[in-house]
Amino acid sequence: MALRSIRRALCALALTAAAALVPAQSSLARSSPAAGPCTGAVRPASQMTVEPCDTPERVIDKAAHIVPTKGQLAWQQREVTAFTHYGMNTFTNREWGSGAEDEKLFAPSRIDVDQWMRAYKAAGAEQVMLTAKHHDGFVLYPSRYTPHSVAAAPGRPDVVGAYVRAARRAGLKVGLYLSPSDGAELPHAWHARWVEEIRRKQQEGRPLSLPERVALEDGDHAPRGLGRFGNGSGVTERVIPTLVPGDDRAAAVRSGELPSFRVRADDYDAYYLNQVYELFTQYGPLDELWLDGANPWSDSGITQKYDVAEWFRLIHRLSPDTVVFAGPQGARWVGNENGTARETEWSVTPSAQDPWTVLAGGLPNDSTDPDIGSRAKLLAPTTKYLQWYPAEADVSLRPGWFHHPGERPRTPAQLTDLYEKSVGRNASLLLNVPPARDGRIAAEDVASLTAFGSAVRATYGTDLRTAGPGPWTFDRIGLGEDLRHGQRVERFEVAARTGGRWTTLARGTTVGHRRILALPAPVTADAVRVTVRESRGRTYLTPVTLHRSRGAGDRGDRCATPGARCGGASDTLTS
Repeated sequence: MALRSIRRALCALALTAAAALVPAQSSLARSSPAAGPCTGAVRPASQMTVEPCDTPERVIDKAAHIVPTKGQLAWQQREVTAFTHYGMNTFTNREWGSGAEDEKLFAPSRIDVDQWMRAYKAAGAEQVMLTAKHHDGFVLYPSRYTPHSVAAAPGRPDVVGAYVRAARRAGLKVGLYLSPSDGAELPHAWHARWVEEIRRKQQEGRPLSLPERVALEDGDHAPRGLGRFGNGSGVTERVIPTLVPGDDRAAAVRSGELPSFRVRADDYDAYYLNQVYELFTQYGPLDELWLDGANPWSDSGITQKYDVAEWFRLIHRLSPDTVVFAGPQGARWVGNENGTARETEWSVTPSAQDPWTVLAGGLPNDSTDPDIGSRAKLLAPTTKYLQWYPAEADVSLRPGWFHHPGERPRTPAQLTDLYEKSVGRNASLLLNVPPARDGRIAAEDVASLTAFGSAVRATYGTDLRTAGPGPWTFDRIGLGEDLRHGQRVERFEVAARTGGRWTTLARGTTVGHRRILALPAPVTADAVRVTVRESRGRTYLTPVTLHRSRGAGDRGDRCATPGARCGGASDTLTS
């Protein structure tokens, strides 16, 4: 991933759709009322079709009954994921690589994955995710399908394997990032012509883009792969996994111990599907798979038309509970790379197309729009499907996504603010922490992460009301909905009672998994009341919690376990 790249790239991707390839299992996530498409009772599902005969009232009722899958529910409860951008770019000091880098440049003296996990846990992360392949196409495990991997690097380190094992030892869930775009697979003849065009452009004094600059730096070297990305190859029937000479999986595939799949794919889709298969069967189970939409070469005329319906079918068959970023029954980009969610953030979103056939969920409006899931969006004529599609807010600890000497990490206070504006606004926080060339996370980064995790636990690890009867002094209020019943609150207000008098403290729109209300100053009260003013149906609120932020005085008892949440009694009222 690169800064500010995803919005443009997701909009520019040319994708093929093959609705017939939607997995049979996905029918469980659709609404099929026995009494007819627009008359039967609406039953909970993670995805529903908006029928032409649906009334506006029925569409809203359907939205109220959209619920997360088992995998999505567990994913939202994890709240913080540590992202690990590590790879060829770490050693070339780049953000985007060219795909022509010599594999021997990737030469870590050590890779201290256990130190990474300690740092991530100190920050409160409950899941970690590694860039198994970034846009440059260099693969961090010994893949059978490309010469551009750690198999050709000094020491042949299986970084993915070491990372996954370390995460599991640390009790963390695991995700992997597998970039769809791949610079190592650029067609060689096209690449040679392109480099000459870049040289002429430079001679004429015209500015060069980042992909052009790195291509020029490596211009005497061809892409290291086999020229499959955007090469215009035909779609034919293939078998996944595609066994290679001497393949150690041959007997297991023949016996059925390992599954195999017939697909229709071009050269690059077959390559990508084979790598997906390797990751799930060799390193699974995977809790999240991250599909970045950026294509650094689209402006230069190279576009690979992904058949994502085939991708999603294979992923779902291999691991139905895996949350796929930009995939169906998965998670969506929040719309920025600042780690902040909207004040009104819906996990229930509309789709203009079947989410099983498009990348990025088929949102009829851009991911950066301020309004993703309001009633107006749900009732728009472009809405054909409703889906549970929660937001993931990505941000890097440092200015870059990969480690660069001289950059400095964000402060603990900045990270705490991001936590409240992501997790506290119904999104998951995806916090990138890049290891350095020495194979370790820098000491200053560890210090910032540790202080951040301590601050979050000190503030939110304990509900003040568990300490005994009020009054309580607090400056943070925690709300939530029981997501097993969906997301329904559209407008609410919170009041507190002091000296027998009720005073409104805050008003808001959505709640979702978690809503943190930061008050401008501490308040002392003996009761708190939440009133739901508008909703899409009966609401199911979780107990209200009260907190006092770090630096606001004595906070009372604290939970010692990273990521712990201590519940308490509630004065919750709804109307």
